Amino acid sequence: MTGTLYIVATPIGNLEDITLRALRVLKEADLIAAEDTRRTKKLLAHYDISTPLTSYYDEIEREKAMELIKQLQNGKTIALVSDAGTPTLSDPGFRLVREAIRAGIAIVPLPGASALLAVLSASGLPTDRFAFEGFLPAKRRERREKLQTLATEPRTLVFYEAPHRLSETLGDMLEIFGDREAVFGREVTKAYEEFVRGSLSEALAAVARKEPRGEITLAVAGFAGEAPAMDAEIDSEIANLLDRGLRVKEIAEILGEKFGHPKKDIYRMVLQRQK
Repeated sequence: MTGTLYIVATPIGNLEDITLRALRVLKEADLIAAEDTRRTKKLLAHYDISTPLTSYYDEIEREKAMELIKQLQNGKTIALVSDAGTPTLSDPGFRLVREAIRAGIAIVPLPGASALLAVLSASGLPTDRFAFEGFLPAKRRERREKLQTLATEPRTLVFYEAPHRLSETLGDMLEIFGDREAVFGREVTKAYEEFVRGSLSEALAAVARKEPRGEITLAVAGFAGEAPAMDAEIDSEIANLLDRGLRVKEIAEILGEKFGHPKKDIYRMVLQRQK
């Protein structure tokens, strides 16, 4: 008989945030596949769990997935955990789950801690419908292009972000989305947990006053019918290039490259300006 793959959520900070069922499965499993064995060892030591560990992180996921599948096919029980929170949500595990499904192996999820749901539940923003976007691109141009595609998304938007990029991201959101309601949670469930609530401009000001540290989860209100204002600098550049006699397509190419906007959006802005 084949074994079972358990998807086990672990604490995102406070070690008390783990279920009794998760502790039992971690104790009874034949093997624990962990994103970072060093971090998982601290959790296991706290609860006196001595189950063998093996590494399972992004760089080795492709080859390691098949190795674990073979063990599952031989009847082993494996618990998959990430550094913190629920595996496969912006963490390794997707490939392993897909291969397990193809192999007909039983997959059992154990719900638990998730930074996404923790911050969303305390955000004060609508939670009946939301869109989780994970980490935005690190490069400004790609990040702005992604935000442009989300500018008219009506659902609450949730992101993960690195603290050193938070200011840039909030600035891009303010420019592209307009000054919407937003909240970000820092070090959620840990000793220095902090929530910053208000508008995007207020969140940006808060970050300017005090540089954030630790893991960041950011929630932003969805589009409510207010068209994002055309950026004044882009509008000025469009007017200047039109006066110089450049064609719409040429302007879209030049400013799309300069400001990191999709060319089709600049094209639309130029047409609006001509009207």
